[in-house]
Formats: sequence, structure tokens, C-alpha cells
Amino acid sequence: MDFSSLLSELETLRDCTLCPRNCHADRFSKSLGYCQADAGFCISSICIHRGEEPVISGSMGICNIFFTNCNLQCIYCQNYQISDNSRDHTFEEMLLSTIIRKVTEILDTGINIVGFVSPSHFVLQMRVIILALETAGYHPTWVYNTNSYDTVETLRSLEGIIDVYLPDFKYMSSSIAKELSDASDYPEVASAVLKEMYRQKGSALQVNEQGYAESGILIRHLVLPGYVENSQDVLQFIAEEVSPDLHIGLMSQYFPTNRVAGDSLLKRTLNSSEYNRVIAMMERLGMRRGFIQGMESFAHYRPDFNKNHPFKPD
Repeated sequence: MDFSSLLSELETLRDCTLCPRNCHADRFSKSLGYCQADAGFCISSICIHRGEEPVISGSMGICNIFFTNCNLQCIYCQNYQISDNSRDHTFEEMLLSTIIRKVTEILDTGINIVGFVSPSHFVLQMRVIILALETAGYHPTWVYNTNSYDTVETLRSLEGIIDVYLPDFKYMSSSIAKELSDASDYPEVASAVLKEMYRQKGSALQVNEQGYAESGILIRHLVLPGYVENSQDVLQFIAEEVSPDLHIGLMSQYFPTNRVAGDSLLKRTLNSSEYNRVIAMMERLGMRRGFIQGMESFAHYRPDFNKNHPFKPD
């Protein structure tokens, strides 16, 4: 695909149906949809991130591109500074030339993997970035780091483009999905998304000699305090309805932001007995591929997107 045809696809944002919200918003106008994102390249940060799973960060880190806004509004989101749709993020729009310069500066250090974080509502802009970089002679591993609130049609358009899918799988309960992320249809949407990713990639996660993933799927699940049964149901669905051989990133890193200070369950960190119950479920299901975090992880994954590098300490 050339630039002219891809840029013409951006015109579909005048009637946006990229994600399951199906807003039909004209993102070239001031009448925006659920995510409140326009048709530009709204990116909060382009940086080297070393806090992902070992096969994603490797020894040098990954070049992550953090899009703003989000088509989910999780009340506990650690990236709320950039994902909160009630905030105006238009000041964070970048020119394509600036994006390419920032990414190539990182790739020229020897890092050869690029992650797009929360790209569901910016898929077309993401594809423009990929094409621009490949036209410039860069061919890194492309990682699609998503909340899984995508459409199957959108994912099919990425077949042969995305190398590694890094999806969240948050909930199997519609009521919990509605309460925590304003998306009661999340379980059915994410289930279909995961099955489409599996159709494209299978269960194997191919890793190169440098320890970086080059192709496949790694599913993330954040265990929330007070929601152990939901986590167990998520794992059971993956193992029984897709494959127990998929790689799982089971995360204990949840920390309560000020936004959930009044929530009886989410106002505290996860405890070890809750996490161990979920780990035990993985073992019972025969899920032996992936990564498990230490209980101290909640203290180490707290980004501040008001800084030039959100993951570096002051």
C-alpha cells in the first residue's frame, strides 16, 4: 500500500467506526465521538520503555509510542493522565515528521522493536507511521499493545503488518466491565478479538537470539484487588476456548490512584493470597507459558506523563 491510498483511508474518520463504540463521529470536526480523539497524530510520549515483559523490553528496552485518549475509561487506569477523555489532549498532537524523527533516533541506538500503546482508535494513523518508517528503510518488530476493545475487522486489516499482539484481557463479566470500564460488551468483544489474533498468529511466541519477541501473542491480565473470580474466569476462557499454550503476562502491579480512593475494593493494592489463587488457577489449567510479577511490582510501574520521560524517576 502506498501513501496516497493510506492517506485516503483517513477520510473514513469522517464517519468513524474503528472500534466497537461505532460512534460514526466526524473526527475532522469539533463533534467528536466517545474517545474524543480527532484525526491527527495525538501522542503523549515516544520513549524507550524497559518495564514490559522480558521478551518485549529485551535488554535494551522497546520504543513505545503512547497515544492519548482511550475507547475504554477504566476508573483505575494508571495512564489516566493521557487516557482520560474529559481532558483536552489536542495540544499533544505531533507532526508526522516529528514522530518519525523521534522514533528513528531511538531505533538508531540499536533497539529494533516499536510498540503502539492504546492504538485502537488511532489504527489508521499507526499504519501511516509504519509505512513512513518502512519507506525510510526501518523494519523493526511492530507490537500492537491494546486493551482488546477492537473490532475483528480492524484486526484483519492488520494481518501481515503487526508482528506481535500484546492484548489485555480484562473481564469475563459484563457487569464488572460496565462498572469499571464503561463497556458492558467487553467480554464478547475481547473474546472475538483474541480468537482473531490466535487465527493470525497461533500459540507460538517466536523469540530471536537477542531475547526479543518477533512474532506471536502475549496476553496480559491485571489482577485487581477483590476481583479474583473475574481473573480466574478470564484464564479459564483463554485455556478452554482458545489455547492453554498461549503466553500470559499475569500482573500484580495494580496500584490505586486518587481516582479510586473511595472505592471499597480498588482503594488498596493486591494482596499475595489473591494473586496466589490466580496463579494456582493458571497451574490447574495447564497454562505454563508466560510471566508472573513479584508482589512488589506495584511500587515500580507508576508513570508520570507530565515528565519528558514518564517512566524515569525524578
